[in-house]
Amino acid sequence: MFDLDNWQEIYGSIKKHKLRTLLTAFGVFWGILMLVLLLGAGKGLENGVLQMFSNAARNTIYVWPEITGRPFKGLASGRSIIFDNSDEAAIRSKIQELGYLVPNLNVGEKVNVAYGNKSIAFTLKGTHPDLLHIKNMHFTGGRFINRLDLDNQRKVVVIGSRLKEILFNHSDPVGKYINIKGIFFRVVGSFSTDESATQKEDAETLFMPVSTLQGTFGYEDHLSLFTLVPKAGIPAGTVETKVKELLVARHTIHPEDREAIGSFNAEKEFNKFTSLFMGINLFIWIVGAGTIIAGVIGVGNIMLIIVKERTREIGIRKALGATPISIISLIIMESLVITSVAGYAGLLAGMGIVESVRHILDKENIKSEFFKDPHIDMQVAFTAVLILVVTGVLAGLMPARKAAAINPIEALRAE
Repeated sequence: MFDLDNWQEIYGSIKKHKLRTLLTAFGVFWGILMLVLLLGAGKGLENGVLQMFSNAARNTIYVWPEITGRPFKGLASGRSIIFDNSDEAAIRSKIQELGYLVPNLNVGEKVNVAYGNKSIAFTLKGTHPDLLHIKNMHFTGGRFINRLDLDNQRKVVVIGSRLKEILFNHSDPVGKYINIKGIFFRVVGSFSTDESATQKEDAETLFMPVSTLQGTFGYEDHLSLFTLVPKAGIPAGTVETKVKELLVARHTIHPEDREAIGSFNAEKEFNKFTSLFMGINLFIWIVGAGTIIAGVIGVGNIMLIIVKERTREIGIRKALGATPISIISLIIMESLVITSVAGYAGLLAGMGIVESVRHILDKENIKSEFFKDPHIDMQVAFTAVLILVVTGVLAGLMPARKAAAINPIEALRAE
């Protein structure tokens, strides 16, 4: 393997046919390059799409009231369903698989929020302390709503980064009072968000205890939405089905009415996207492998030509006592050198391009909801290197066996 004479012969053979070797090696280089670029782009697309699930637990369920689509027990269709606090209590007591339940009350229109001489309209939501166990929130100051706030209907709010920027000019808002629809509320915390669409919405939102919002602004015990997470090991679909069945029974809805209660199962959608990207990655590997194989076939053909050109030389070697193994190893080594050098160059070039794109996105602060953080996993890089070694051996195997089978007498007669 490390015979200096063999390496000198390989170098001499490659140097003698530089253009032919370069064109042959380019096929392998291009195959690895395309594989790495496609995998990097696929990872960026996957990260971009899946970031929409990063704002909350990936097994979160959302359930909200709609309008009935079928009459039932004397009640007409087109009836608006309204959730209330008793629905929350029923879910907590009867759904044993439930991990966390967050009742939400969303004010339909934006409300006017004022501090000092600054005023702007923002989104107001009533929520529950357990939201912290579901939503990813990065606090820049203070705290979130706690149980005492909820039980005592305290007039406190937690504000998003956009509201902090506009009203407080990035200064610490904790402990200060803001005016919401003529009523003063104490700011107890502020949080920042990432750049996905839902998190941008959160940045322009004020959260207060749901009980405070109900009692202060006349919403009685109404609720807009339930956010739920199952216990560990429980499929989200199980909780979703049981909660909807319970609410259907409580609000006298036809069991087959699919319009009365809406829901979104994040776990189900996440699994769909995961399966989709598994298929995309498989397709990328198939395309990349096909391109690499095409390049390897080119290397194999060149090695056959080399064997034919060196038939007399191989015959003389065998006549002087060279073993078949030494002949085979020489041909395979030359094939391995061509494929490995070309493939490794393609691997480095591909990783360089992917990292350059990643650096530009970070440096220029370019954000996209569908493309984020393209990169190549080290496992993928090692797999590509392994492919190079295997394909290099395979490319030279058939020509090497043909060379080893050359008859010395016939070889000496060859022109």
